[in-house]
Amino acid sequence: MTIKIIGAGFGRTGTASLKTALETLLQAPCYHMSEVLGTAGHVDLWIDAAAGNPDWNTIFEGYGATVDFPGSHYWRELADAYPEAKIILSVRDAERWFASTQDTIFSEMMQGLQEGTKWGRMADATITDHMGGDLNDKEALVAAFNDHSARVKAAFGPERLLVFEAKEGWTPLCEFLGVPVPEGDYPHINSKAEFDAVFGLLRSPIGAAVMNGDGIESETVHEDLFNAD
Repeated sequence: MTIKIIGAGFGRTGTASLKTALETLLQAPCYHMSEVLGTAGHVDLWIDAAAGNPDWNTIFEGYGATVDFPGSHYWRELADAYPEAKIILSVRDAERWFASTQDTIFSEMMQGLQEGTKWGRMADATITDHMGGDLNDKEALVAAFNDHSARVKAAFGPERLLVFEAKEGWTPLCEFLGVPVPEGDYPHINSKAEFDAVFGLLRSPIGAAVMNGDGIESETVHEDLFNAD
């Protein structure tokens, strides 16, 4: 199996929903930050990737797609590594995106849990350092979000790139991939309420293992954190 879809959109742009949608359409697993949480050794692999020594084949072994951080900051490298893969840039209003991050992935609580851990080093190297270094600086983050989107849009033509917003639902996604629209509503996963489970997980006894990069069972991560954006 090889990567067929590269998600270039930042976390909190409907990436958990897109993960589930792509798994339905491709009938293959989709890589997401939850895989880094759930798979032993992947924190180290991303630290190596950030240092310029990526092992994409190992990271994405068994996956048909990737979305969300940390992969979205490496969209150009991944597009070169997987030249047949299509690119999906998930987007949303930049101001609303910033507000969402401050309640969840970039909150002071999350940063406090990561501080001084291997997970924190990985997150800094693959996310924070790409966004100006201050995850609570609204002006800098909105600029980083908009600049990122502009770079991705400029890099690919419409035959390879889909700019996608979750509220558009199945139709543009299925047309882009050339597959039938499935029955049922487009997934709606990982709202702020559901994300509170992340904080609970990281404060639990297994939180230290996650922060050390030891991982926990991926299915447990998915069931606990991604059951309902």
